[in-house]
Amino acid sequence: MTEVFLERQLTPPLDPTGVHALVAGGQPCFQLHRVQWQRSFLAGDGQRMLCWFRGPDAESVRIALRSAGAETDGLWAGTVHDAPDLSPELLAGANVAVVRSFAEPVALEEIQAIEDAGAWCLETHRVKFARTFFSRDRQRMICFYQAPDAESVRLAQRQAGMPVESVWAFASVEPKQAD
Repeated sequence: MTEVFLERQLTPPLDPTGVHALVAGGQPCFQLHRVQWQRSFLAGDGQRMLCWFRGPDAESVRIALRSAGAETDGLWAGTVHDAPDLSPELLAGANVAVVRSFAEPVALEEIQAIEDAGAWCLETHRVKFARTFFSRDRQRMICFYQAPDAESVRLAQRQAGMPVESVWAFASVEPKQAD
C-alpha cells in the first residue's frame, strides 16, 4: 500500500465532526478503490487540514477522492518516518505541524542532520519531534512535533536554521472506533 497525503485549505472552516462527515460521505468511493483513511490533522482555526490515506497507489486515492467530490490539487505520495524510540504518548501528544518545501529534491538525511545539529533549540523550547511525512519527489515535508504551542516550534526551527514554509497547531482527527 502507498501512503498518500492531501493538503487542503477549507472554506468554510471545518470542525472534527465535519471531517468525520466528509470521510463518511466518501466511504463508498474509498471502498471501491481500496483506500483507507488513516487520520486528518485539522488546524485550530479549521481552515487548513492534512489528510493521510493508504491505497494501492496515488492514482487510486485521487480517483476515490474526486469521485467523493474532493479537490485533489494538494495530493502527493510519500513515506512516513518516526522519531527514534517514538512512544505512543509522544505521538498522541503531537500538536504542531511544520511544512517544508524545497526547490530541488533533498535527502531526508540532509534535513535530519540540520535538525540534529540544532537539537538544543528544540530542547530549549520544550519541542519534541514525533513524525515526518516526506514526499516521494523529495520536495515536500511535513513534520509533527509535541510542543507547548506553535510559536515555540517556530522559534526553535528558526534558531536551528531549519527551512520552514509554515507552522500551525492542529488536532488529530482519527477514525471512529467500531462499537
